[in-house]
Amino acid sequence: MEQSKYQGSYVYGLDIGTRSIVGTVGYKVKNRFTVVAQYAKEHETRAMIDGQIHDIAAVGDTIRAVTDELERVTGRQLKEVCIAAAGRVLRTVTVHVEQEFEAEAEISREDIYALDSKGVECAYEELTKENDSNIHFYCVGYSVMRYFMNGYQMQNLENHKAKSIGEDVIVTFLPDDVVDGLYKAVNLAGLEVANLTLEPIAAIELAIPDKFRMLNIALIDVGAGTSDISITKDGSIVAYGMLPIAGDCLTEDIARHCLVDFETAEHIKRGISLSDQVSYEDIMGLSQTIQKEEVLSTVENSLDAMAKMAAEKIVELNGGKPVSAVFVVGGGGRVEGYTAKVASYMGIAPERCAVRGEEVMANIDFMQDDIEKTSLLVTPIGICLNYYEQSNNFIFVSFNNQRIKLYDNSKLAVIDAAMQADFSNEDLFPKCGNSLNFRFNGVARAVRGKRGESAVIFVNGLPADIHTPIHANDVITVENSTAGEEATLTIGALPEYRSSVIINVNDVPVTLPKFATVNGALQSEYYEIKQNDDIRLLDYYTVKQIAEFMDVILDPNMNLYVNNKRATLETKVYEQFSVIWTLDTLQLTDADEDAFLEEPEELSAETAEAANDENTSKQEAANSNEQALTSITVVVNGKPIVLSGKPDYVFVDVFDQIDFDLSKPQGKSVETRLNHRKAQYIEPLQDGDVLEIFWKD
Repeated sequence: MEQSKYQGSYVYGLDIGTRSIVGTVGYKVKNRFTVVAQYAKEHETRAMIDGQIHDIAAVGDTIRAVTDELERVTGRQLKEVCIAAAGRVLRTVTVHVEQEFEAEAEISREDIYALDSKGVECAYEELTKENDSNIHFYCVGYSVMRYFMNGYQMQNLENHKAKSIGEDVIVTFLPDDVVDGLYKAVNLAGLEVANLTLEPIAAIELAIPDKFRMLNIALIDVGAGTSDISITKDGSIVAYGMLPIAGDCLTEDIARHCLVDFETAEHIKRGISLSDQVSYEDIMGLSQTIQKEEVLSTVENSLDAMAKMAAEKIVELNGGKPVSAVFVVGGGGRVEGYTAKVASYMGIAPERCAVRGEEVMANIDFMQDDIEKTSLLVTPIGICLNYYEQSNNFIFVSFNNQRIKLYDNSKLAVIDAAMQADFSNEDLFPKCGNSLNFRFNGVARAVRGKRGESAVIFVNGLPADIHTPIHANDVITVENSTAGEEATLTIGALPEYRSSVIINVNDVPVTLPKFATVNGALQSEYYEIKQNDDIRLLDYYTVKQIAEFMDVILDPNMNLYVNNKRATLETKVYEQFSVIWTLDTLQLTDADEDAFLEEPEELSAETAEAANDENTSKQEAANSNEQALTSITVVVNGKPIVLSGKPDYVFVDVFDQIDFDLSKPQGKSVETRLNHRKAQYIEPLQDGDVLEIFWKD
């Protein structure tokens, strides 16, 4: 082979199959890919079964042998390799993701890659929610089904200007034991993984070009141990599947029938594709010759089962309908009769199910003259081509002496490693001390404890935080976060404590601080609140307490009046009430029946009038009730009024006692307030409440 003069980087792809390992080295220039060298070597033992590595060391040795040969041919040292995994225990997740920009921007490749990465991350989150086993899954590939720009579907986003972009993406996952086996075998051969994909994704890169993906086509990659399936429709890949049956089952039939070992049976199976008869030596050492018809008869049942299962799986993945055409690649699908059986079971014309080989390699150049361009090359070359489409390598890091593997989206940080290591979020972020819970004026309250210290984090011995970027082989250590001191609070620290009550004493305004009781007992502002204390800030004074506060000694012969009514030393005095103590006797009149409130919801005039009617009916019902009747005093619009004749009262009851004509609106709505806050018209009233009612424009 003439040595390549290409000075750029080569891509090295390995198709690690059940029967053999195929290595491909090449490079891509624009839309053409050049295969510089290709070499295949069969496993000397059954080190792989059904696409799963069973003997990691043996597979590693074979990879090293393939690599050595390709390095000899190309004259270059190969350090990184692209690989593909069979779809055993495959999981797929389809998600829609979007990315908004602050302003309209030109979409770059980096933006598209970031969107793809976001799709993969969202799919992984969905898979984690649904995964009820102890198996850890890793992303092994993804395919964008469709892109969106400003909400509209778009074939290609690059270089367009958009405010938002989005995509529907199908992401594939495999269990970590499958992925780990591949990585370990590659590492044993002295190589690092540059890219990992799924075999059906790799095969479809070459077998079904973008221009054909508008059609509803299925691809079957029939290997030795597995048959991997992918389906295209409307310009994208819409489904993946796997069957644990492929060419090896045919080889085993031939081995039993001809009394030969597995290797000889493989020789016979491949021979019938080239000749009408094949000669071989059986386990007794006798020379034998078998006709093609006899071999096909021997594998008839297994071939039929393979085709039927493939057809049924395709229909299942395609929403219960057959596809328009089926392409077959891989060695197992080359056995005569397979494609016809698949077409028959699916109910499509035989000519619409065919093996794909040289006809899909129009853009592939080969520097080796002796390479046979068959369906066997589709997946190996596709693995190389997939490298240019996406790079989804995994990296390993040490987290608190635990070796963990992470999907590398180029944005990994310490927090990602912590999540993968199942490190508790509570141990990363500062913990608050115990909260203090109590009730204030009948309402539950809580004061949070003080915050502790965040986790102490080091990456490779240097101080870091949860957002510090991480890379392959980083050593991360995390010391748990700490809890802060428990919450403490005194009554004096309550924001309401320093509020006051203003009353008029002998026509002089007097400001009085409010009292606080804890569990029924008066406490000073220095009292330290305990768990579940019941604290009430009293909004009234008795006449006796007012006198004591003012250092007034009341003559026993004095007359006491509250709101121009006879009172005693124990009469309660609320906000804006008037108190008179005098030796004279006042000429009393009927008590003022008006009142005052605060700011509740805005009510239309019609709603408020309806509420008034509802109150009337409630009052009539209450009058017929045998409950004990009570009387309360409230302040409405600055004037005290007495509500009586009912066992309890709600806000709208005051409309019967004040001069407020709802039938003659003086604004757009009625505002109602209770104790300086917005109030509902059906809120219950208590003795001493302060109300406001007024029209609002």
